[in-house]
Amino acid sequence: MRRSIPHTEEHVLYRRIALAALIVAGSVHGSLAAADPARCRELIRKYETDKARLSAIEISLSLFAAANADCINLVTELLDHGASVDARDRLGARPLSHAARSGHLAMVDLLLARGAPVDARNLAGSTALYFAAERGHVAIVQRLLDRGADVNLTGRSGASPVAAAAYAGRDMVVRMLLAHGADGRKADDTGKPPVVYAAAGGQLGIVKQLLAREIDVNARYANDLTLLMWAAGPDETVPEAQALEVVTYLLEGGAKVDDRDARGRTALMIAAEGNHPAIARTLLAHGADPALADKAGKHAADLTILSALREELTPR
Repeated sequence: MRRSIPHTEEHVLYRRIALAALIVAGSVHGSLAAADPARCRELIRKYETDKARLSAIEISLSLFAAANADCINLVTELLDHGASVDARDRLGARPLSHAARSGHLAMVDLLLARGAPVDARNLAGSTALYFAAERGHVAIVQRLLDRGADVNLTGRSGASPVAAAAYAGRDMVVRMLLAHGADGRKADDTGKPPVVYAAAGGQLGIVKQLLAREIDVNARYANDLTLLMWAAGPDETVPEAQALEVVTYLLEGGAKVDDRDARGRTALMIAAEGNHPAIARTLLAHGADPALADKAGKHAADLTILSALREELTPR
């Protein structure tokens, strides 16, 4: 079992846009160069060399690259000479989203002061707040919230900023978004609400936050999976000890140990298939029945490749 917020070509295209700007635009000139960090100097030099010949598209490319690189003086220069805070890249994102995603608070402040629309969305629906939440940029999340950003506008696949933060394990960001009215129960287009991503990601702090908002610990999600099942079959990058903390918390909170999903599988079967012996033993200690079979007739012992775990799971 793997959690997933589907991705688009955003990351590759952002890099291409920045590279294109370095080639076709650029920037640096006396006072500008003195004030900006070294990584901005080539952009500024090229901009000063080519600005008389730049098209509106090339100026926008320069603006996106400067926002990504946190070149405050260059962005100021571009905006003063006609660049638009409402310019869009190939994915529909504005400069504010570039700055928020890159973690540049001063750039975010500049763009907002120049009238950047705080809730502008890219083609997938993602806002600057979504990007900042996903990346865990706490100060930027706070600034956008202070400026009235909508906490419930969804991004790719219908995932909300709080879902993106839960998926990425951004505990503090989740807390901030919930405090500002984020809907912690809303499922995305795949049928998973934020708490599912937190459970599958072994994020105990976030699971606790979300369950405290009157979410049923035994609720069913897509394919009849429960939180315990998601926690018992965590994302492959999650250490078993970390996932075990969530499993234990859910069991102690009343999770039903032998509930079945659409395939007839229990949390024990899922843990066995994922080869998680510590989780399987904890489930057994809480009364999980290893004699149960799924709809294909397989028992938990049939699903693991670990011989020692298979022995423990084989009904006597």
